[in-house]
Amino acid sequence: MSEAPRYDVVRNDEEQYSLWEAGRELPAGWHREGTSGTREECVAHIDRVWTDIRPRSVRTRQQTARA
Repeated sequence: MSEAPRYDVVRNDEEQYSLWEAGRELPAGWHREGTSGTREECVAHIDRVWTDIRPRSVRTRQQTARA
């Protein structure tokens, strides 16, 4: 029986999250967030921390418009 693949939680500059297979080179603009594990563990982590799925630039623009 083979071992389940490991994943890293990654985040881009717009604070959007995704999974990336551990050990693979990341595409430009993405950074390892520091969490790794099984797919299920990583998805659970993303569900906990990514509560506002709007890109950072949209959140900032909307906050500025309200001020």
